Amino acid sequence: MRTMKTKILPCPERLRHVPRQFSWIDQRLVRERHIRGRSPEALALYLLLCTVADAQGLSYYSQASAGDLLGLCSPALCAARDELVAAGLIAWQRPFYQVLSLEPRAAVVDSPAAQRRGGGVQRAGDILRALTGEAR
Repeated sequence: MRTMKTKILPCPERLRHVPRQFSWIDQRLVRERHIRGRSPEALALYLLLCTVADAQGLSYYSQASAGDLLGLCSPALCAARDELVAAGLIAWQRPFYQVLSLEPRAAVVDSPAAQRRGGGVQRAGDILRALTGEAR
């Protein structure tokens, strides 16, 4: 039988409370290992975007503002952004960033909303098969 450890707050006078403004970081980021293999710069950008995004995940911090806040030069910020886009964690269409849901990509691609848009995230192999008429 397992015994439960008693939790002790080292600093009870600074106990966290849910703030009035909207912001969250999904625990699946860690549990499902979305952060595994990400650079520190990409993780810093993701934290910033999660913190400043609205309820739809949108923010429009300029490249200069985000770079200044994170202490990143423009090429490093672009590399971090590209890394997060490639990992399916964010979408970016100047000037907007969108923190994406951590749902499995297949569920997002096959969603009714993606089908109505005629797009969404697609795998390169699926695009090539569609272009060559090759069946899945």
